[in-house]
Amino acid sequence: MSEHDQIQTWLKEHSIEDVEAFVPDMAGAARGKVLPAGKFGTGELKLPEGIFAQTISGDYAVNKDNVEDRDMLLRPDPATLRPVPWSSDPTASIFLDCTHRDGSPVESAPRYVLRKVLDLFKKKGWTPVVAPEVEFYLINPHSDANEEVEPPEGRLGWTETSKQPYSIDTMNDFDPFINDVYKYCEAQDISIDTLSQEMGPAQFELNFLHGNALDLADQVFLFKRTVREVAIAHEMHATFLARPISEEAGSALHIHQSVVDDDGNNIFSNDDGSASDLFMSYIGGLQKYMPQALLIFAPYANSYRRFLSYWASPVNLAWAIDNRTVGLRVPDSAPEARRVENRLAGSDVNPYLVLAATLACGYLGMTEGLKADEPIQGSAYDLPFSLHRFLFEAIEAFEGSEALRRILGDKFVSIYAEVKKCECQEFMEIVTPWEREVLMFNV
Repeated sequence: MSEHDQIQTWLKEHSIEDVEAFVPDMAGAARGKVLPAGKFGTGELKLPEGIFAQTISGDYAVNKDNVEDRDMLLRPDPATLRPVPWSSDPTASIFLDCTHRDGSPVESAPRYVLRKVLDLFKKKGWTPVVAPEVEFYLINPHSDANEEVEPPEGRLGWTETSKQPYSIDTMNDFDPFINDVYKYCEAQDISIDTLSQEMGPAQFELNFLHGNALDLADQVFLFKRTVREVAIAHEMHATFLARPISEEAGSALHIHQSVVDDDGNNIFSNDDGSASDLFMSYIGGLQKYMPQALLIFAPYANSYRRFLSYWASPVNLAWAIDNRTVGLRVPDSAPEARRVENRLAGSDVNPYLVLAATLACGYLGMTEGLKADEPIQGSAYDLPFSLHRFLFEAIEAFEGSEALRRILGDKFVSIYAEVKKCECQEFMEIVTPWEREVLMFNV
């Protein structure tokens, strides 16, 4: 059966009327088209390649690689068909892969960038296994961007403003919202595990079951859409901004990662259960190359505010066993489950790019035989701050990285850096309330 016939059979079996067909853009947002189910796949689907040069505010970053803005051909991925449970009419969603007219992949497409990294592992006989953890805030709807956002009201009209990490009672305040999130995720085959209250008011963390990196990136992408839609249905908003509230904890996207061989054995452990040289090299790769890749882990000016909060946010790339103050945590686990948890990324990241970047850094460490620093004892917050402090520093490091250009693709690195330069420029053009309040008449 052809891919078109597979898709049409599925759509008819599920009585689908409309199809949301989309491509994840550089920000991790859905760009695409909505089509009647009966017409889906009957003609060419196209989008301009310039969507990958689109900034978060909708402007375009133009450079020599994308100035012509040619159309891409879009190929549906039948394995990604899912219902859209919040839609009023029977609707399905499907991911699209991007190619040029000659069939070659569009190198700036985030989904392809992740595939490219996974192919490097495959050539070595390795398969990454990942498990993301995504944090987000629920907030009251508001229209004044100059006002601080606030948590929503709970069951009894009470607005929780204190820090209640892991509180069951606080989670119960949002039971209707949480129940719908689980229901909608189940309908879409999003493999979520546990949900917990985090450090901030109405801040939650959702853990995913471990699995294939591309599939998990798709799931995180869909999960963000789902949480936003469910929040709106309950007269709230959900935000994945890295630092949405002043003087409160930031929101992270932690990534547990390990690598197995063709026989399913964890290559991070030796036969006697001890940590392997490849494991230490993987950590060494994260330590060496993540400063060059920080722009993907912290993609916006706001992202760097999270690193200043000291609320479970790393300030360096120290590593340790079972220590949540470090940027690279190794959970206390059995040898077959040995893994490293990368705690650096904010929840504002593109899931495809952040998985591609962390796996690329680890891959470089293993193939170059790098060595990790000694694990630390005590709090990593007491160690020197060793990350880039501002967005433009990260742009320069990313754009100048020969290793990342080689692994992620030269064209992708150039376009992504150009997009971030435009966003950085736009941010710097804005005069903030603090400047008007503190500097205006005192300088």
